[in-house]
Amino acid sequence: MERYLPVKIRSLIASHVLLTVIAIAISSTSGVAAEDNSGTALKNRTIGYVMTERRWSIFMPSEGKADCPHGFNNGPREQFRILFPDDGKQRTVLETQLAREGEIWVPSNTKEPYPFYEAGGKISLGMNLDGRDDPEDFVSPEGERGVDNQLYRAIGCVNGYGDGVEAPVDQYDEQVMQMRPYNRTLIELTKVDSLTNDDDVTVTAYRGLDPLRTDASGKNFMPGSSQRIDMRWGKRFIQTFHGKITNGVLTSGAADLTLPDAIVSNAHPVLPIRDLRFRLKLTPEGAEGLMGGYADIEGWYLQLNTGWSTHHQSYGQVSSPSLHRALYRLADAYPDPKTGINTAISSAFNVKFKQAFILHPPEEVASKTGEPLHTLAEAE
Repeated sequence: MERYLPVKIRSLIASHVLLTVIAIAISSTSGVAAEDNSGTALKNRTIGYVMTERRWSIFMPSEGKADCPHGFNNGPREQFRILFPDDGKQRTVLETQLAREGEIWVPSNTKEPYPFYEAGGKISLGMNLDGRDDPEDFVSPEGERGVDNQLYRAIGCVNGYGDGVEAPVDQYDEQVMQMRPYNRTLIELTKVDSLTNDDDVTVTAYRGLDPLRTDASGKNFMPGSSQRIDMRWGKRFIQTFHGKITNGVLTSGAADLTLPDAIVSNAHPVLPIRDLRFRLKLTPEGAEGLMGGYADIEGWYLQLNTGWSTHHQSYGQVSSPSLHRALYRLADAYPDPKTGINTAISSAFNVKFKQAFILHPPEEVASKTGEPLHTLAEAE
């Protein structure tokens, strides 16, 4: 008989049936939502986040610059003019340009004929990584003592780094991290009873495969995206941490983590961080705070130079040879067993995440034979 009803009445009936089904579905899941932190994105004691912002932690006082009483460092072009002045002396390309490029890839520890300025002061962003309060340590803006962030001393007075568009290295690294799925970093919290207080949670880091989700403007990142885990090529980026949540802040234990960090499309360097740990303010929509650990110096240096040519480093007055010397001079962890020279430097990132639904692949697609060599196919 329904087929004989007017079209308008049949449409009203269909709409009523649809609304009834939706109401039943909502009521049937209300108990689950109540268990899962009052209807938040926490489901089955699990919540995922995708990284949307990441910059090296550099303390910027009210005037918007790091503590650099002696000014900022010269870059490759300025240093080249000091080394090879226009004094009428004839010099070959081998003695000048090629020599400087060689110094980038095979850096030495000989003294340079110009100063390198380190960031000063006693205040820095970061974490207490070693549980001590040593003379060279910082105090955080909130008053925490023993903050370890020697990388801030090395790059704080280099114009390429900092929090703003005038810091081209940090700015572009972050933009490429946002644009390229190769650089996608995910964290998933499991065994979570509450996003407010929980003494025992597990944090697992992965490399994702999908773009970030934005609003219609394309500028603001949104929660609720789906992110597939790369279990084929991304095995080296997986790490598990034990953590706890106190007053909405996640703190984790330390573990080594490798971060994907490619700039150009034909190279896929990584950032190896020793003893990395998280301190993040959690909400159902996102997370924000710090990641701290000891950056492997050679990995850090390789990532810089494979992503940035000398020409592009000049935009931020970044001199790789000078930085290489500073990194080893300030290094404070992981001494080489043969030489005793420290090979890692304390560091921290300012990071932001948005909530994401992390999709696990079927078990059979996960690699069981070890990590294959990276190829261009994994980049996007």
